[in-house]
Amino acid sequence: MPVTRSHIPTPPTGAHVNRIRSLAIPLAVTLAAAGLTSLATGTAQAADVNVVRNGGFESGLANWTCTSGSGVIVSSPVFAGAGALKATPAGQDKAQCSQVVTVKPSSTYTLSEQVNGSYVYLGATGTGTQDVSTWTPGTGGGFQKLSTTFTTGPSTTQVTVYTHGWYGQPGFVVDEFSVFGPDGGGGTDPSPTIPGAPSGSAVSGQSSSGLTLSWNAVSGAAGYYVYQDGVRVQTVTSGTSAQITGLAASTTYSFQVSAYNAAGEGVKGAAVPGTTTSGGGGNPNPSVPKHAVTGYWQNFNNGATVQKISDVSAQYDIIAVSFADATSTPGGITFNLDSAGLGGYTVPQFKADIAAKKAAGKSVILSIGGEKGTISVNDSASANNLANSAYALMQEYGFTGIDIDLENGLNPTYMTQALKALAAKAGPSLVLTMAPQTIDMQSTQGGYFKTALAVKDILTVVNMQYYNSGAMLGCDGKVYSQGSVDFLTALACIQLEGGLDPSQVGIGVPASPSGAGSGYVSPTIVNNALDCLARGTGCGSFKPSKTYPGLRGAMTWSTNWDAKAGSAWSNAVGPKVHGLP
Repeated sequence: MPVTRSHIPTPPTGAHVNRIRSLAIPLAVTLAAAGLTSLATGTAQAADVNVVRNGGFESGLANWTCTSGSGVIVSSPVFAGAGALKATPAGQDKAQCSQVVTVKPSSTYTLSEQVNGSYVYLGATGTGTQDVSTWTPGTGGGFQKLSTTFTTGPSTTQVTVYTHGWYGQPGFVVDEFSVFGPDGGGGTDPSPTIPGAPSGSAVSGQSSSGLTLSWNAVSGAAGYYVYQDGVRVQTVTSGTSAQITGLAASTTYSFQVSAYNAAGEGVKGAAVPGTTTSGGGGNPNPSVPKHAVTGYWQNFNNGATVQKISDVSAQYDIIAVSFADATSTPGGITFNLDSAGLGGYTVPQFKADIAAKKAAGKSVILSIGGEKGTISVNDSASANNLANSAYALMQEYGFTGIDIDLENGLNPTYMTQALKALAAKAGPSLVLTMAPQTIDMQSTQGGYFKTALAVKDILTVVNMQYYNSGAMLGCDGKVYSQGSVDFLTALACIQLEGGLDPSQVGIGVPASPSGAGSGYVSPTIVNNALDCLARGTGCGSFKPSKTYPGLRGAMTWSTNWDAKAGSAWSNAVGPKVHGLP
């Protein structure tokens, strides 16, 4: 019969989901957390193994059964290795893929997988005790780990583990499926087997912003994953050491290493602490040049040239990663690299590229807001949430600061509180930029202008957006239309005479006509405006009453549109900015 809307259940919520109940932790679970399982005699046996075969889907769909042919193997996106499972629900089929695993009776197992997509489920049936399941309504475009545990009954030797989506929902991707627990006699992938835990982890070469982590080789390993405070930060495919960068000075971190191959990822080795040095003041980041070029880097593909951070022209001194994402916590932010949209750009590559830019003297910061930004800071709690989450992201990715690009207004009292709190955490190396619209900087009584003046002691530069704005008042009270030297200079004059230091003022323009709806000006006009403000030459009908040789420079949206246009903007404006007096 045809599938009608009434025949399709809605995704379960609340009590309809079989989630893990809160139970008293038995001795078996306590020992399992240490890699051991309890025996009736009270002794202990070998470390847990992954009893799933082909959990990384490197051997296609071998050992797996998918309903109605709903599962296929894809090469992108993948969490690790060369392949992952993609399954797509259709009609009344939830696209379930399952495997029967051999287990040991009266034992506890940890079931987990990496998922990418919306409404993805993970569970186990036939456990002999309580069957379990867990799910996520969506992962936001990246991989997320789903995990649960189950305990087998006194006579249970086989359990069915599964993953599936939900009716009417898009396809989802699964990788690194594992069931860790005592070997029930079924073994794991015969060739290769999952590698063991690396031993001998040690820290050396500490500096104020980094250190070297090394470990012993593991037989059968194709590579290693490096974890920092429980978060995977690097993948090492050659050698047994890693350079960890982007750390805060005088801070202790915890590091672990796991080995992986085509069969999957093994258990992590013992944690080892690593403490960075003070660095004589604790400034692990490069300083911003006297005259600087800022470029926004797109974490999405909208028709401009797709770039890695390493592809960004060396003319850019500040690279603003666009954009942070709001969380469910008011004021809180996170960052999700659009790996799929950026051609498979991985988080470890992203972090390594940031570290390389910093080593070359560049600053890479995280932009908050944008056209669709929904971050709101309207009280002390959300201000603290912004400061705490921004600082955590700086530590995780190596960002040297943040950019405020909120286009729906801001509360100057609480935004100032948030930025001051972040500066207290990050120290004097913090790079803080803003990108207000022209209307936001017409008066010192506006929220953006108030905020900029309130944080003047920690503010790096305000790169106002001189586009998408039509006509505006200049500092002489006359009206100027966008697209001219006068528009740039007369509006910059408002900031320069309104209390900001010249070093805190930059000119923000599109890199090409495609970069904005209106307001594009040629690099020649930008350069004339820079000369007018800094040298008093190249002006139009408006000429400032004095020059501002300390002017910071210029900004563009975006490095991607610049690359699309053959880097014409950065090749022309970059040398002009760097050659200012």
